[in-house]
Amino acid sequence: MDTVSYYTPEGLKKLKDELAQLEQIERPRVSQEIADARDKGDLSENAEYHAAKEEQSLLETKIAKLKNVVANARIIDESQLDTSKVLIHSKVKIKNTANKMEFAYTLVADSESDVRNGKLSVNSPIGKGLLGKQVGEVAEIKAPNGIMNFEILEISR
Repeated sequence: MDTVSYYTPEGLKKLKDELAQLEQIERPRVSQEIADARDKGDLSENAEYHAAKEEQSLLETKIAKLKNVVANARIIDESQLDTSKVLIHSKVKIKNTANKMEFAYTLVADSESDVRNGKLSVNSPIGKGLLGKQVGEVAEIKAPNGIMNFEILEISR
């Protein structure tokens, strides 16, 4: 079953650019490596040939997966986002109830995730715990080091 994922216009462009890079640059490079290795003779003992064939297999798998993601991607109209609860592409300000530290994140699709820049995957433990919550609610997140509680302070677009 194909999963529909929602992206910002920039996020979808980034995916399409990566796909183009793989198809137009990486695929020909790997094909050339295979041809170069094949020209060196006996393929049964040619480590370069086998490594290049393995790289080609991994590359084609990655291309196929990325094509599937792009085919099932939808642009989200951020002006239509509901700010009464946390959803994908919500900007959310949260406070750790234990140490009172505040954080601001935008919930995004896995491929747009970039925690250092405040973009948190909706499929991460914190992302999953925040989804559907409203301002004033506390999200209980199961983390590797125990339960963490985050109070939802603000939701915006």
